[in-house]
Amino acid sequence: MKTSTDRILTTHVGSLPRPAKLEDLLYKVEFEEPYDPAELDVAVTEAVAEMVAQQRSWGLDIINDGEMSKTGYATYIQQRLGGFSGDSPSVRFDDLSNFPGYRKMLSRMAETRRLNRPCCTGEVVIRDREPLRKDLENLTAAAQGSDATEFFMNAASPGVISVFQSNEYYPDDDAYLDALSGVMREEYEAIANAGFVLQIDCPDLAMGRHTEYRELSEADFLKHAAMQIEALNAALANIPADRVRMHICWGNYEGPHHLDIPFETIFDVVMQAKPQGLLVESANPRHSHEWRVFETKKLPDDKIIMPGIIDSVSNYIEHPDVVADRICSYANLVGRERVIAGADCGFATFAGIGKVDPDIAYEKFRSLVAGAEIASDRLWN
Repeated sequence: MKTSTDRILTTHVGSLPRPAKLEDLLYKVEFEEPYDPAELDVAVTEAVAEMVAQQRSWGLDIINDGEMSKTGYATYIQQRLGGFSGDSPSVRFDDLSNFPGYRKMLSRMAETRRLNRPCCTGEVVIRDREPLRKDLENLTAAAQGSDATEFFMNAASPGVISVFQSNEYYPDDDAYLDALSGVMREEYEAIANAGFVLQIDCPDLAMGRHTEYRELSEADFLKHAAMQIEALNAALANIPADRVRMHICWGNYEGPHHLDIPFETIFDVVMQAKPQGLLVESANPRHSHEWRVFETKKLPDDKIIMPGIIDSVSNYIEHPDVVADRICSYANLVGRERVIAGADCGFATFAGIGKVDPDIAYEKFRSLVAGAEIASDRLWN
């Protein structure tokens, strides 16, 4: 994983708005409706090439394929793994429980698209290796001739898969996580072996507290999070830590978030995860103060922090000076060479579902880059 000794590098979390035509094709795949596989392959390949070029045009340094081939960052596995069928219970955000009117409003806003989240109803096995092969092929081709500093590719963690696809087969959560860890290991290693930095998406370590595990005590949630990290570390056994980054967040939606577990509370558990890079949601109003955690907590010597400097659910375009202030808050505590500026979450976590207008999202990234330049000037000059 590349860092810099003379400026603040920029990156993002992963998903970016997909072309409308591609979204329609992805949903046909998702719900097993008739579609032309050749048409889908062409649409994905073209979208990846265009998105790689666009990211560089915005000025981003560390980029990816925008997750163009995936309907959802945690649900794409149903096209790759066997053992899933039926429907999982709805993901319920506990912070919305006392605000039923707002919950209904959010549901209405999402009515144009729906998610397919089957349960685990059988042994989890690899069913189709072709989607991953195509993802690697498309990003490799798009990366040729690019002057990007580095490329990464996303993959779902065992823990987040278990949150979105509930278990009705294995005897307990531990057994389910072990099975997912063993199966996902192949995908993780394939991404790393292809020369890309592997990004593991782990909202389960924070968002899980007020969704799937809202009935647990805080202590029991932390024990469960430690179990999820153990399963993740096992899957990463053959990949060097400096080739992996990990994203945690409290849910990519505009809600109260007043029941979010504090970053400080999960800090010690999260730092037990193997990945060197930590992308943590830091721009939204419930967590924008948490850079102060590093006033009392030490970032382990073998890790770097990639805080979210722009949020992913608001159409406000952050001013570059605000971006610079946020970057410097972290850099002044953990060291300028150990900070990479990122975004809170993806801008299209699920295809076709997102609050931020694509053109505004692109401007937010340009502001991120401009703010990183200001911060670099402050920190090195």
